Amino acid sequence: MKRKLISAIGVAGMMISLAACGGDNGDGDKTGADGYAGETLTVWVMDGSSPDQWQKDVQAAFEKKTKAKVKFEIQQWNGIQQKLTTALSEENPPDVFEIGNTQTPAYAKTGGLADLADLKTSIGADWAESLNESSIYDGKQYAAPWYFANRVVLYNKKIWAEAGIKDTPKTRDEFYADLKQIGEKTDAEPIYLPGQNWYHFVGLTIGEGAELVKKDGDKYVSNLDDPKVAAAMETYKKFQALSKAPKDKDEATPQQAEVFAKGNVGAFIGMGWEAGTAVAANKKIESDIGYFTIPGATADKPEGVFLGGSNLAVAAGSKKQELAKEFLKIALSDQYEGELAKQNGVIPNKESLQTNLKGNAVAEAAAPAAAGGGTTPLIPEWAAVENAPNPVKQYMTAVLNGKSPAEAAKQVEAEFNKRLSQQQ
Repeated sequence: MKRKLISAIGVAGMMISLAACGGDNGDGDKTGADGYAGETLTVWVMDGSSPDQWQKDVQAAFEKKTKAKVKFEIQQWNGIQQKLTTALSEENPPDVFEIGNTQTPAYAKTGGLADLADLKTSIGADWAESLNESSIYDGKQYAAPWYFANRVVLYNKKIWAEAGIKDTPKTRDEFYADLKQIGEKTDAEPIYLPGQNWYHFVGLTIGEGAELVKKDGDKYVSNLDDPKVAAAMETYKKFQALSKAPKDKDEATPQQAEVFAKGNVGAFIGMGWEAGTAVAANKKIESDIGYFTIPGATADKPEGVFLGGSNLAVAAGSKKQELAKEFLKIALSDQYEGELAKQNGVIPNKESLQTNLKGNAVAEAAAPAAAGGGTTPLIPEWAAVENAPNPVKQYMTAVLNGKSPAEAAKQVEAEFNKRLSQQQ
């Protein structure tokens, strides 16, 4: 299923002060089975995030436990940053809301999110560390991990069979060798990999243990000149050399799934929902599409991946914070977290719940990489970096066009640091 897991572009710069809006826990002293009778909790979820049946089941369990009502309000990703910023500054914000994982630090910094340390203690002991990382800011738990998705390899089974390849690769070297074999034994383009598929590049840096920024005194600056970042870029360059895709475009220009749909591409790296885009462009290709985990340097560890996803947070200004936490205890319980994973094919917040993905080919391919995944830097200053023209994309294109990683890093350093300083 297609969902837009967007980053926090411009959030830090446009947010007004929210700290002054933090209300008291007006429901904190309510106890007993009927303690919340007559209350209504407002929950914002994004379009496509939670199936109708999941909402109904959670609603029923919540109302049974608390005697309170819950009102789900569906939001659109487009414009949500400004809408949420405004809502959190008002007297009656949504009590619980879905927030993009890379958006969380910016909202936490401004005081818009309630501290959920007690929730982490009560139900989050076994949340996957890689998935919970984005919920923490300045050492405090300001949100709860909800669901995630990451990239996989989508491949054309017919082309791979034509090339004489029987098994999917388990290591990066095997993957490269298979793609080369496709190029040598078929007329197909081995892989469609545009020069600016930067979220895949972010995954490669995560696999190398690299950081895109570093601390210089009291500020963050570019770390693109790190040898580990260079190693990730060299891996990207090696695979991109097998592709005819433009070096100065990303995966959306043109849509890589639509290129794949023409039936003459061996593989591409993308989100699972992109298979639907390919099928919409060419229904005949549906039976030829397969999936596998992006292979890493060794067979025991998949490639690093960017984890896009959503957290659930409680507004600091909510007057129903204890009731909101009761909702989260239900929504994030094994029962309903597992149900969401099964219905939507998303990665749940606990590795033990990945059994709910059985039978979903895309999710089964994505899940093994989640434990070793990560995100872009979880700092509010990062938001401006992703504004077009993204200097990381420019760095990638420069390397692919012949500059050394060090030269390319130097070329974009000033703009990168300007973005990090919010001086645009």
